[in-house]
Amino acid sequence: MASRAMNLAQRQVKPILSLDQDEARKRAINLYRAWNKQLPFIVRHFDIPKSVEQCRQILREEFTKHENLTDVRVIDMLIIKGQMELQESVNNWKQKGHIMSYFKETIEPKPKDFLSKFLQGVD
Repeated sequence: MASRAMNLAQRQVKPILSLDQDEARKRAINLYRAWNKQLPFIVRHFDIPKSVEQCRQILREEFTKHENLTDVRVIDMLIIKGQMELQESVNNWKQKGHIMSYFKETIEPKPKDFLSKFLQGVD
């Protein structure tokens, strides 16, 4: 009974952009291509200290982070947010700090035992 009511509720929900999973996948691929095409201009315009290949790696990581999503409405919302981010980047509505926030610096943990401190020269 509950599963039938849940299926009925899912059918009544209006789609945001895509009607099915395949259409959402096509939109995500088109967004990925648009970002990939604009990356050299973004790197040059914002003068960030990263190469285009490093930016493409971050782009790939951002898209693969959400590869297991199945809800079409959630995928559509992420696509809309991605399009807004792209527009803000291309139109120079962002600053260099916003672009650099995607590159998280890795901080190595401080050594805790005596031998590690000794080898790194830390008191």
